[in-house]
Amino acid sequence: MLEVRGLSVAYGGIAAVKGIDLDVGAGEMVCLIGANGAGKTTTLKAIAGALPCAGGRVRLEGRDVAGVPSHQLVRRGLALVPEGRGIFARLTASENLAMGAYHRNDPGIAQDLERVYTLFPRLRERRGQVAGTLSGGEQQMLAIGRAMMSRPKLLLLDEPSMGLAPLAAQTVFETIREIAAGGVTVLLVEQNARAALELAGRAYVMESGTIVLSGEARALLSDPKVRAAYLGEVADERG
Repeated sequence: MLEVRGLSVAYGGIAAVKGIDLDVGAGEMVCLIGANGAGKTTTLKAIAGALPCAGGRVRLEGRDVAGVPSHQLVRRGLALVPEGRGIFARLTASENLAMGAYHRNDPGIAQDLERVYTLFPRLRERRGQVAGTLSGGEQQMLAIGRAMMSRPKLLLLDEPSMGLAPLAAQTVFETIREIAAGGVTVLLVEQNARAALELAGRAYVMESGTIVLSGEARALLSDPKVRAAYLGEVADERG
């Protein structure tokens, strides 16, 4: 579904992403973890066409898409749920969801809207409420639901649990699992490394703009270095 080779992204003269490679197979859920400032959000934005690539190649379903504008990538089946949610605060919840289907003109829109309301019953209850007055958890649900209205093949999620209470975060994670089980390919960036590794099948670890580890998520979850650096556990000094 997604093939990234030698991706580089720079802000002025500062290299934020330094020639990384990653792959996401169709139907997979893959997570990208790392400390703040590692380059995770920049990577997602570059894949989604929201930032220019300084070098490298991005392929979506085998087609080169580096340099393709974001709105065209949405039409090709890629959707990004940005860090900070990026909802339209002055529109209602239902209007936000309608914006997710802006490029569509097909009879499946109503069916997809109903699916979003099934995934997030709270949004059905709040559909007439101005989005800026929703709780943080409800806004995150809305941002994911809006992305789902574009009927994505590949869903990029950037820090979906950021700023959420534990119960709201758990609800969001459960829904992401359900979305993936429905056949949507997912690339997840998440500050809660444990939750991300428990959700995903494979994972990449990013440090200072480079990929330093990759493998099965369960294996990384038990890796002493990963546990010490990202899960707040003390590594065994003998290892």
